Amino acid sequence: MFLILHLCLFFFFFLSPPLLHASSPVSITLTPQTLAKSGDPIQVQWSGIDSPSDLDWLGIYSPPSSAHDNFIGYVFLSSSPTWRSGSGSISLPLVNLRANYSFRVFRWSESEVDLSRMDQDHNPLPGTAHLLAVSEMAGFAAGGGPEQIHLAYTDREDEMRVMFVTADAGVRTVKYGLNRDGLQRAATAALGRYEREDMCDSPANESVGWRDPGFIHDAVMRNLKKGKRYYYKVGSDSGGWSSIHSFMSRDGDSEKMIAFLFGDMGTATPYSTFLRTQEESKSTIKWILRDIEALGDIPAFVSHIGDISYARGYSWLWDNFFAQIEPIASKLAYHVCIGNHEYDWPSQPWKPDWSSKVYGTDGGGECGVPYSLRFNMPGNYSERTGTRSPATRNLFYSFETKLVHFLYISTETNFLPGSSQYEFIKQDLASVNRKKTPFVVVQGHRPMYTTSNELRDAPIRERMIEHLEPLFVKNNVTLALWGHVHRYERFCPINNFTCGKTGSNGEYLGGLPVHVVIGMAGQDWQPTWEPRPDHPKDPIFPQPERSLYRGGEFGYTRLVATKEKLILSYVGNHDGEVHDTVEILTSGQVLSGGVRVREDDDDHEPRIEVSEYSFSWYVKGASILVLGAFMGYVIGFVSHARREAALRKNWTPVKIEDN
Repeated sequence: MFLILHLCLFFFFFLSPPLLHASSPVSITLTPQTLAKSGDPIQVQWSGIDSPSDLDWLGIYSPPSSAHDNFIGYVFLSSSPTWRSGSGSISLPLVNLRANYSFRVFRWSESEVDLSRMDQDHNPLPGTAHLLAVSEMAGFAAGGGPEQIHLAYTDREDEMRVMFVTADAGVRTVKYGLNRDGLQRAATAALGRYEREDMCDSPANESVGWRDPGFIHDAVMRNLKKGKRYYYKVGSDSGGWSSIHSFMSRDGDSEKMIAFLFGDMGTATPYSTFLRTQEESKSTIKWILRDIEALGDIPAFVSHIGDISYARGYSWLWDNFFAQIEPIASKLAYHVCIGNHEYDWPSQPWKPDWSSKVYGTDGGGECGVPYSLRFNMPGNYSERTGTRSPATRNLFYSFETKLVHFLYISTETNFLPGSSQYEFIKQDLASVNRKKTPFVVVQGHRPMYTTSNELRDAPIRERMIEHLEPLFVKNNVTLALWGHVHRYERFCPINNFTCGKTGSNGEYLGGLPVHVVIGMAGQDWQPTWEPRPDHPKDPIFPQPERSLYRGGEFGYTRLVATKEKLILSYVGNHDGEVHDTVEILTSGQVLSGGVRVREDDDDHEPRIEVSEYSFSWYVKGASILVLGAFMGYVIGFVSHARREAALRKNWTPVKIEDN
């Protein structure tokens, strides 16, 4: 009897859901309680809060059995206009995590703020000592079909890969064809999954960060005709089918090639969480969608060069990311390379002495596992983790169009001479027939060149310049694109910090790669530019001659190649317009779309002249449609900017030179 009593008490205090005080009048109502698909909003209403405080908060939990501290996010009740009355409501779009949601209201006071529990943004995490109310459960309807649909090229030009996620391991299929009403062909998807035990460190392998990732399905649509629009859907009769999507198949005979390229985008969430999320990623998606609509039936693809979701061990952020990119990735092949926030952890296999400050804990204990299983890029190179985790894949690979050869490399794993990656890079670049394929574009995460004041990566940049740059120069690489630094910066054609030769009109005569940093797609943790060596603490950041254009504007790049030239354009998120362009001819001659004006140039006002090209005609028409849909966003952005400007009105202007 004594043992039974102890077991009952154990269940009551440790296993049962938290109980509210019997006199608690607070209630939570959810509308609706069943959602159809990711992104659908739920209305959370509460009432009965006595003496409301601006620190009262709403916790978002999935699954509902999660401990109080293991929320996926939170919102302060004061975000509702009526919160002072003790009642209010908040609308939250939810992502399908394949588990139900619940919501909890907590009271939190200033005296309980714990400065030892901070989020990544150095804000104290809300306390959970005083629970006021718990909602009923909400979830997603069964039979809604797979989600997180994204495409990728394979090693064959006549194929397209499609990947997606479901809640169970049942057999799923892709049905596809040239007619929307006649999806006559089918392919069965392979099944993949990873477990909590596959994670290498915290928070990825702890209850605070781990959530069930579902089952990952991978199917290949084969024997596709060149340059045709194909329609497809994924799923099963028992589990439901997705909507019908479409894509343009690859066309090796096309005289035009288009790609959208960026790094470090991440994802936005409608709530605060343990990490800072990337609100600007929504604008990047918005403008690329505009461009896709303008394409019509021209094949294109997306390239995201590292720091993909910024989940860093909080697995639901991967779900959020894939839900956010699905409108793009279900239409165009979405290609990636690995970044530090997908991979780095203390015991990673390759960590030479010089890299002790380069490779740290940026991956949040994921050690490349979600990245490796949720994407499947061309090629079959992988690297063991040294743990029970599956080998890391999607490290280095290449594919080719008629006009451009694309090479992706890993800056997080061994790239030095003697490594498998170095040999791959060496052989791949040497194998390109430049008479057939005039342009070569190399992409990786950490930049070989940057003028940001980012000192931690200096050892890796030195070794990239020592060992990889000679391969780039020898094989006449056209463009080298990098992320990691959350800014845009374009360099002159360069070798060992020295710009190439110029012609009589100031144009670069070619033969050297143009390096461009494009890590400005969403992450807003910005480094400063490199200061003057003799005044390292003064906020004066001279722009070296090798840096032709640099800025802190969020955005992405568009690449358009024809048999005569390759054009890379930088599109700013604040207006969707082109702000910098570089044009590279098949001869190697480099024509800059902007004029670099130095501070001591008395003959010209500082300006950037940007050339336009045929793609702009389509973009301008699509812009009208997209801008109307996002007018509310723009108004909010402008209001925020004005508010920030008002707060800055008492700043003291910085001197532009020392006296």
